[in-house]
Amino acid sequence: MKQPHIQLDETNSAPCALMPGDPKRVDVIAQYLEDVKELTFNREYRSIIGTYKGMKVIGISTGMGGASVAISVEELKNIGVHTMMRIGSAGAMQSNIKLGDLVICEGAIREDGASKCYIDERYPAVADYRLINHCVEVAKEQNFSYHTGVVLSHESFYYDEDGQDSLKWSKKGVLASDFETAALYTVGRLRNVRTASILNNVVLWGENTEESIGSYQDGASLTAEGEKREIITALEAMYRLENE
Repeated sequence: MKQPHIQLDETNSAPCALMPGDPKRVDVIAQYLEDVKELTFNREYRSIIGTYKGMKVIGISTGMGGASVAISVEELKNIGVHTMMRIGSAGAMQSNIKLGDLVICEGAIREDGASKCYIDERYPAVADYRLINHCVEVAKEQNFSYHTGVVLSHESFYYDEDGQDSLKWSKKGVLASDFETAALYTVGRLRNVRTASILNNVVLWGENTEESIGSYQDGASLTAEGEKREIITALEAMYRLENE
């Protein structure tokens, strides 16, 4: 049955999905796949399907925020996808994380609203450990600069207490912040979907978010390279897990 938001059904399915936020990033994913076919573009959900080393993969954008990701997890699961990896951007919360560094998310602090709709916030948002292990293996082999640990998934860039909240979590060793990882991990775990999230750092700790993200959208070289590296890492990690 065709799903109402992603507009896909079982005839356009794959075991794995790569999930960027930005619809434009789907074009970058396409460069690393063979036999690419454009599928749909409905609301924030732009999708393609192709193969990586013979493995079928859907690339689908999810837009911004946990609610949008949760919808995509539910509907992708309905058409038969069982492994989902977010490739997104993040703002660093530690001074040693450089532009273009990868943040491989072992777990996420659930400051988003979407995951709290599903289950009590004491329930942990954690990745599939096998996917995380494969991501680390690939990053090491490729000599990509990466960090592993916990990230913060929050609701907005612009709320008044953002700065003091970030400082609080930074002091606790949280690596970076995004909007979507906690929802992906929580809903994925509840729906028996294997999930992982790799984030490309686009904002240095202590820098202005608006200025840094504007530079990223203009194609700054370091963050553009980080985008490519997270795609390579995610595709190879999913392939290795599928072939275990």
